[in-house]
Amino acid sequence: MMRRTLAAPALAVLLLAGACSPAVGAADDAAVVPDSGAGVVTVGTAELAALVASGKVRLIDVRTPEEFAEGSIPGAVNVPLDRFDPAAIVDEPGRETVLFCRSDRRSGVAAEQLAAHRDATVRHLDGGILDWIAQGQEVTPAQ
Repeated sequence: MMRRTLAAPALAVLLLAGACSPAVGAADDAAVVPDSGAGVVTVGTAELAALVASGKVRLIDVRTPEEFAEGSIPGAVNVPLDRFDPAAIVDEPGRETVLFCRSDRRSGVAAEQLAAHRDATVRHLDGGILDWIAQGQEVTPAQ
């Protein structure tokens, strides 16, 4: 959850100004909007490996078809970023959708799109498949 904080002196000035102002009302309260909970969060390789082993994850590889053919995380589906449509990514009950790419930049972009579409938190692999491989995790053989 994202929180905004103000330095103590700035907060004190705002509180005093609001307390002395006769114009403070419901319109001012509307400026304080609770966080919707939507956003993008990374997941580490170890946690993702546990999710893969449990079958509780749906993996989407947003790399190019050529990169995907060189090897991917077992069970992943290839949906390249240049063709990524968040509306086409359907929720599967009991399974979390996790995105990944080579390093995590493209999956971060796709995760932002999916999070905005779903108005929910979406996770993607921190460090991408490069970190997955560096941590000794299984990769499908090149085709």
